[in-house]
Amino acid sequence: MPAQGGIARLLEFTHNPWMVAASFAVALFAGFSGLSLLRGASRLPVVQRKFLVAVAAIVLGGGIWSMHFVAMLGLQLPTLFFYDGLITLMSALVAILMVGLALLVLHFGRRTPISITAAGSIMGAGIAAMHYIGMLGMELCGPVFRPLGVVVALAAALALSNLAVWVAYGSRTRGNILLGTLCFAAAVVSMHFIAMAGTQFYRADVASTAGPVLSNAVLAMLVTVSSFVISGVSLLSGVSFFGSAAVTDTAMNTPGDAPGPDVAAAGSSADPAGPPKETRSTALPVPYERDGNTRFAESSKIAAVRAEGHYTVLYTGKDKYLCPWSISEAYSRLGPYRFIRVHRSYLINPAYVSEFRRTKDTGVCFFKNTESLAKAPVSRSRLADVRAALGI
Repeated sequence: MPAQGGIARLLEFTHNPWMVAASFAVALFAGFSGLSLLRGASRLPVVQRKFLVAVAAIVLGGGIWSMHFVAMLGLQLPTLFFYDGLITLMSALVAILMVGLALLVLHFGRRTPISITAAGSIMGAGIAAMHYIGMLGMELCGPVFRPLGVVVALAAALALSNLAVWVAYGSRTRGNILLGTLCFAAAVVSMHFIAMAGTQFYRADVASTAGPVLSNAVLAMLVTVSSFVISGVSLLSGVSFFGSAAVTDTAMNTPGDAPGPDVAAAGSSADPAGPPKETRSTALPVPYERDGNTRFAESSKIAAVRAEGHYTVLYTGKDKYLCPWSISEAYSRLGPYRFIRVHRSYLINPAYVSEFRRTKDTGVCFFKNTESLAKAPVSRSRLADVRAALGI
């Protein structure tokens, strides 16, 4: 940092309060868009889930980036400054990639206290990394980061991001997602301004950009477009989020859970008219015995499979059939077709579940549109798998 007579030439700075408020609004819109888009994503096919995770990562990561630069547009310094375009782009990509990694942990693995904490920590680290990389892109005015300020800002980002993820993913209800949105916005905004409180600025005489120059005017246009897109996605998400069937659930199945019955509808993906149709190419023929002959039922038409000695019973609509497979063989063959094991004696097709009810230590899946099977028990050890498959 340049100095004159041994004394650093540090600059005073303030923030425009309207831009501070606007930055918080951007963070809120981004948080709601990303978190609501992924509601119920865990029960979708892998390809659709990957697409939603990618979109949510762009929205959340782009929201972190937009919030930062909306706040920076409100930064008032007694000197002109601009940004290095390459470093600014890098800061956006880092935010998107880090948030995307956190979402992959949450939606492509079993949710446990460890995985949720890991996802929250990755997201918090991404928020901090985006901020400091973005700050390094300043030209004609350089930042000086106080070590204590960096430590406090990083701790705030990790703590608040973990809070946001735990609230939003401890239980996938509307209320939890809305509260998680608020926590996410608080994490992004708090980290930014805590870091700014631990930052000083000096006037640089020479600019050396690695990429194209981004003036405040150009940056303002980019941030305006980004914020407009995020707001639009938020409005579209709100239509389905508030218009779909209610989804409620308790917090994670940890020793600290409060006892008592809790009821959860399976969500909009459990259509009362029946499960989504699959093409024959994505269904497995499952053998069953009838009238002394072996016939086959498509796996997409089977709601559940129950163990019956060395055989199993298939439940399809009004009918049930005896299948020569054991429950272990049925699980091995039907697992790739989205069937999950909910009990030592039961496999279910999540597409047919109309309601999930949790008791103190176990649960029950109900099948409103399957006359041959009213419900299937869920053992304690399978609760997390069922919740993940149902997206709750």
